[in-house]
Amino acid sequence: MIEFRQIKYVIKATEYGSFRKAASALGIQESAVSRRIRDLEGTLGTSLFQRHSGGVFLTLAGQQFVRHARKALWQLSLGVKDVAAIGRSEDGFIKIGIFSSLASGFLSDLLRVYEKEHSRVRLEFIDGDPADHVSAVRQFHLDVAFITGTTQWTDCTVDQLWSERVFVVLPSNHQLCDKQELNWDDLSGEQFMVSNVAPGPEIHDYLIQRLADLGRHPEIQVQYVGRDNLISLVAVGRTLTLTSEATIVTQIPGISYRPVQNETLPFCAVWSPRNDNPACRSLVSLARSMAQISRAG
Repeated sequence: MIEFRQIKYVIKATEYGSFRKAASALGIQESAVSRRIRDLEGTLGTSLFQRHSGGVFLTLAGQQFVRHARKALWQLSLGVKDVAAIGRSEDGFIKIGIFSSLASGFLSDLLRVYEKEHSRVRLEFIDGDPADHVSAVRQFHLDVAFITGTTQWTDCTVDQLWSERVFVVLPSNHQLCDKQELNWDDLSGEQFMVSNVAPGPEIHDYLIQRLADLGRHPEIQVQYVGRDNLISLVAVGRTLTLTSEATIVTQIPGISYRPVQNETLPFCAVWSPRNDNPACRSLVSLARSMAQISRAG
């Protein structure tokens, strides 16, 4: 077995041409350098240095050894720097499940700040519904998920971070656009549409629950398009849909947004306490700090 310190001693002795000077530079006894190099030569079965009264110089075998040793130490140094950078969250990779728009709001602000502070960390985003995201978090297919609700998921850490108001998406010529804020009585006779993909099913259940309290069963169409195209479809008909506050920054011709009175959606971060990804932990820590500042404000 060759020890790392033996390699280091050989390189230092080569640089200084002397065991004594190498030992002084390393802050150890000359006898320790001489003994370790002698042990290494015994392991290799050849002399690495020619000793003389003025110091030492490399043999042919020693020259070969030092050339390879320096390359090995350089590669090791790169590895140490890479690992240390990951540990400090300077480098890394985070897989993030989302259930909210990135157009604006808390999540958009969080990612913008994180990107500024950790520009070398690569972020990958995956849309999906909360249950699927939590399952992926448990299996380490996702590092963290930002989803709606206040459920405490088993085997996961859950932090409530922010809330968004619920908005109705209306055609700009709809009569309800005359009101600045809507309530469920205003919406009880309207037709709605939702997407077949997240968050469409959740919006469907949300509408059923709210309007059932008024004794109404709403007519809800399912469209096989994403959220952005769904909102655009509102402009060409009189069918409405719901969205969260983060999406309303997106201005689409023929569309108006109106908030629903006293309706908010809570959002949380969900991750596994067994996930040791430093980059993810730094993201969650930043999210907690920003949420605390937001609540204080």
